[in-house]
Amino acid sequence: MGVKSVAVYSEADKNSMHVAMADEAYCIGPAPSQQSYLSMEKIIKVAKASAVQAIHPGYGFLSENTEFAELCKQEGIIFIGPPSSAIRDMGIKSTSKAIMSAAGVPVVEGYHGEDQSDECLKDHAKRIGYPVMIKAVRGGGGKGMRIAHSEKEFLDQLESARREAKKSFNDDAMLIEKFVDNPRHVEVQVFGDQHGNAVYLFERDCSVQRRHQKIIEEAPGPGINPQVRKRLGEAAVKAAKAVNYVGAGTVEFIMDSQHNFYFMEMNTRLQVEHPVTEMITGTDLVEWQLRVAAGEKIPLKQEEILLRGHAFEARIYAEDPNNNFMPGAGPLLHLSTPPPDNFTRIETGVRQGDEVSVHYDPMIAKLVVWADDRQAALRKLRYSLHQYNIVGLSTNIDFLLSLSGHPQFEAGNVHTNFIPQHHDELFPAKKATRHEVVCQAALGLILKEKMATDAFRDQSGVLFLSFCFCFSFSFFFLFL
Repeated sequence: MGVKSVAVYSEADKNSMHVAMADEAYCIGPAPSQQSYLSMEKIIKVAKASAVQAIHPGYGFLSENTEFAELCKQEGIIFIGPPSSAIRDMGIKSTSKAIMSAAGVPVVEGYHGEDQSDECLKDHAKRIGYPVMIKAVRGGGGKGMRIAHSEKEFLDQLESARREAKKSFNDDAMLIEKFVDNPRHVEVQVFGDQHGNAVYLFERDCSVQRRHQKIIEEAPGPGINPQVRKRLGEAAVKAAKAVNYVGAGTVEFIMDSQHNFYFMEMNTRLQVEHPVTEMITGTDLVEWQLRVAAGEKIPLKQEEILLRGHAFEARIYAEDPNNNFMPGAGPLLHLSTPPPDNFTRIETGVRQGDEVSVHYDPMIAKLVVWADDRQAALRKLRYSLHQYNIVGLSTNIDFLLSLSGHPQFEAGNVHTNFIPQHHDELFPAKKATRHEVVCQAALGLILKEKMATDAFRDQSGVLFLSFCFCFSFSFFFLFL
C-alpha cells in the first residue's frame, strides 16, 4: 500500500525480525513489558518524533486499552481500532452482557451485578444451577476463570478466581454464568466503518484449547449449516452496531450440541487467528483496517463477501505439552518450514538463530493452510506440520500432529473439553527411538562436520584430520 512503517522494540527484541523489516525502528526500554511495550508515553513519544499518522496496536499489549486509544486521539494520532467507548463497554464483561441483551443478542443466563459478596454470588450460582462458570469481569486469555461443579466447591473456586483476576487485571470483580457442558467456542469476524456500515466475514471455530487458550482454529465451523451461520453473523453485526463499532472485531459465542449459541464476549481488536478468515474470504483484513482508519468505507458489501473452501491455523509454540504445556524459551538453532504458497501461510516473527524470549508469549509461528474442503485442508495441515523442523527447544508440533490426526477431530466433533477428554490418546506413551534414526542423526552430524572441515581446509590450506566415534554402533569414520 506504500505506507511506511515505524517499529518500536524492547532491548530484548533489538535483533528481532520486525525491527529488521520496518523502515524505521526505535528502542523504547528494557525487556519487561511494563517498561516498554506497555509504556504509553514512550510509544507516543516515538510516534510524534517520527511524525506517524496512525498507530496499529497489533493484538496484544495495548490493543484493547481504553486509555491508550484516548491518548492517541488527544495527540492527534489515529488509533487503528474501534472508538475508546467500544473498547470500554466491551472490556467489562458485565457491561457488555447488558448491552448485548438489550440489543437482542442471545446471552447465557447469569449474574453480572455489583453485589460481590460471597453469599450473593453463591445464591445466584444456586439459582442458575450447577455447574457454573466463575469469570473475572475484566480481562481475557483464560485468566480469572474457574468452574464450580457443586455448591461445596464454589467458595474455593471463587477465591482462586479472584486472586488470579486481581493479579492479572488489578480487579477481582466476578460474574457468574451457567456453564454449558462440552461447549464449542465459535467466534464471528465483524468489521465496521465510520459511515455506519457493518458486515460479518463468517465464523471461526476455536474450541480446542489448553488452559482456556486457543491452540488450533478453523474456518468455517465444522457442521454448522447455512441457516445457523447466517443467524450467527447477523447476531454479531447486531453486537457491533450496538457499540458503534469501527474496524476489525470478533464477537465470541459459546455453542451447545444443538447449535444454540450465546454471546460470551467481544474482542475489540484483530485476532491472532484472523488469517483463517482471510483464507476463506480472499480478503486482507489488515488492509481493511488501514483503509477504514483512513475514513474509507468497508471495501465489500455483505452480499459480496463469499465463503470459499476451508482453512486451519495451528499455533506453533515453544512449550512442553507433556508438562502441562509449560512455556519454554531458548535459541532456535535450526528452523525449517514448509514452503509458503497461495494456500500455505507461515505467519512468524522469528528466524533461525533467533531467541524465543522468556519475557513474552512463546509463540514461534502460525501455520495456516487452505483447501477446497475440510478433509483436504486437514491433510494439508498434517503434511505441513511434518515439514516443520525446529531444533533448540521443545515445541508442540508432535502434539499438533496427534491432535489433528485424532478420529474425533477429523470428524469435526470439537469442543472446549476436547484435550482433557481425549488425553490418553493425545499423549501416548513415548516409544524408544529406533536405532536406524539414531544412526542417521549421527551420520548427519558427521557429514556436517566434514563439510565444515573441507570448507576450512580450502580457505586456509591446512590439512585437517578428524576422527569421529559413534559409541552406539562401535564404528569409526575417518576422513581427510
